[in-house]
Amino acid sequence: MKKWVLKALIQKFISFLPGSHRINFWFQKYITKGVHLSDSYFSDKLMHAEDHLRFYTKNHSLAGIRTLELGTGWYPVVPISLYLAGAESVSTIDLSRLMNQEALVATVQKFQAWLKEDKLKQFKDFWREDRLQQLMILEADKLDFESLLLAFNLDYRVGDARHLTDADASFDLIHSNNVFEHIYPQILKEILMEFKRVLKPQGLMSHFIDMSDHFAHLDSSINIYNFLRFSESAWQTIDNSVQPQNRLRLSDYEAMYADLDLPILDKKVRPGEPDKLEGMKLAAPYKGRPTEDLAISHAHLINSL
Repeated sequence: MKKWVLKALIQKFISFLPGSHRINFWFQKYITKGVHLSDSYFSDKLMHAEDHLRFYTKNHSLAGIRTLELGTGWYPVVPISLYLAGAESVSTIDLSRLMNQEALVATVQKFQAWLKEDKLKQFKDFWREDRLQQLMILEADKLDFESLLLAFNLDYRVGDARHLTDADASFDLIHSNNVFEHIYPQILKEILMEFKRVLKPQGLMSHFIDMSDHFAHLDSSINIYNFLRFSESAWQTIDNSVQPQNRLRLSDYEAMYADLDLPILDKKVRPGEPDKLEGMKLAAPYKGRPTEDLAISHAHLINSL
């Protein structure tokens, strides 16, 4: 049995269990080894943070901004980066409670270790010296969870991002990192509508999207377009609720933004590997669509109101 099929079966089974997201975390941490705060994971999140900051500072000041992240995950690398840059309030929301004290302490200590080793030079123009000094003297392992959150002005929420309690025009920057692809299209549309409500008139949204088949990250016997071979009904059988994949392509996201009157100001894409689509038997939703659109593997979308 191929690795991706085995993982799909296990996650499908997990999705029917109580506390499925915590069980899936255990599965990924101890079996697939996919959720450790490795150097590569930390570096990847830092690159996202750098891009969020770079785009935002083109026309905005970082002083006193209020930010909102969709999809906290386990390690709040990006929120802490935004706090260090001067954010007054850093909110982050997830559907399930994944981050805990152990993960937060590990994140803080990772920042401290990399700063001591002078590995974060790319942020020298973004991060405030006073907040870096505060970070470096923090004894994270001696603080409780709530005190650690408070140290970084972190407002950690567990709930449905379609129903935020914030007033209209509350946030300067709304961002996410490889989260959109895990949200069903209609739900994502409703989340974007809510984001449109709470974004300030001069605010910015910055969202990274990974449109590759995530099972290919584990199994080299398939390519990143493997999931495009399956019909909608077949994919519903394979897909699971703990880590769903909506299979949307860039043109689908662009159409959704257009429907919601969310103008895309800028975008960066990875073209992927179009040659790997040659000869593939694509399912009806994708058959006949432009190869260039299907092949795009990653995108970073920047928009305002």
